[in-house]
Amino acid sequence: MPSSKPLMTQSSGSIPTSVESALRTLETESGGINALATALRGPLGATFAKAVDLIRNAKGRVIVTGLGKSGHMARKIAATLASTGTPAFFVHTAEAAHGDLGMITADDVIMALSWSGEQPEMKTLVNYSARFAIPMIAVTSNAASSLGQAADIVIELPKAREACPHNLAPTTSTMMQVAIGDAIAIALLEGRGFTALEFAHFHPGGKLGAMLKFVRDYMRTGAEIPVKPEGTRMSDAVVEMSAKGLGCVCIVNDAGEAVGIITDGDLRRHMRPDLLTATVDEIMTTQPKSVPPSMLASEMIEVLNTRKITTLLVTEANKVVGIVHLHDLLRAGVA
Repeated sequence: MPSSKPLMTQSSGSIPTSVESALRTLETESGGINALATALRGPLGATFAKAVDLIRNAKGRVIVTGLGKSGHMARKIAATLASTGTPAFFVHTAEAAHGDLGMITADDVIMALSWSGEQPEMKTLVNYSARFAIPMIAVTSNAASSLGQAADIVIELPKAREACPHNLAPTTSTMMQVAIGDAIAIALLEGRGFTALEFAHFHPGGKLGAMLKFVRDYMRTGAEIPVKPEGTRMSDAVVEMSAKGLGCVCIVNDAGEAVGIITDGDLRRHMRPDLLTATVDEIMTTQPKSVPPSMLASEMIEVLNTRKITTLLVTEANKVVGIVHLHDLLRAGVA
């Protein structure tokens, strides 16, 4: 009776044929990206810079348009531009002739994606652009195409072989389209000094949004902070550690300034018969690492990872105002 389990086809070597196919695809597509980078170091670079300047100086938005696979790439480019501070949205090339032209104003810039530059559906947008003097940037592999000749600026992508073995299915070409879109978005972002805080305004959801909140959004405060003054007996410090459940206790001076911290690890390292009768001053790690409440959560995660610790004190003017534990960040989806 034949087995119901699918067989894994393998090449003569040890690599499955499916993996070899994947590697060929990635190598072919990376070849297209390398060709694009080479072109940008040459004459295409000046054209690219003009396109970025045109978008930066526009009073309106970037209208990104395309059809088919180019349309999917255009939608992604519009989303990337919008999330990085350049107002943009996608208009479907075919839908433009059915009322969506009303979305486009004379202050906008049109970015039209078409690998061949000869899509008949693009004619409506081309005519509209010319009629109302709306500048158009063509992203195509054929500057001599109808779209290329009609555009104000042509970003001519290098011709590269598709990863499809028949050189038909858009693969390398779409990768190059989205890559040039990313390059434009990041050039605009860097040109205007767009910050992580500004990015947070446009992306409050998901893990990215969580990473762009502040330490104060995640810290425990008030009675939740495990804290004891200098001179406290270790027996009392251990009770405080257990009660607050964070595996540590912060030691402060009379001014409320953090002068040390005792963790579970410190207890293990100093385990001795008289541990509970000792004072915290003898056991604590001095100059504990702390962060301000205004620090971004992403930066706080970097501190935790770099120092290989699970707890951070939060201080203002050296006074303890909060504490952050890695477990809280994990529950919030930050770490």
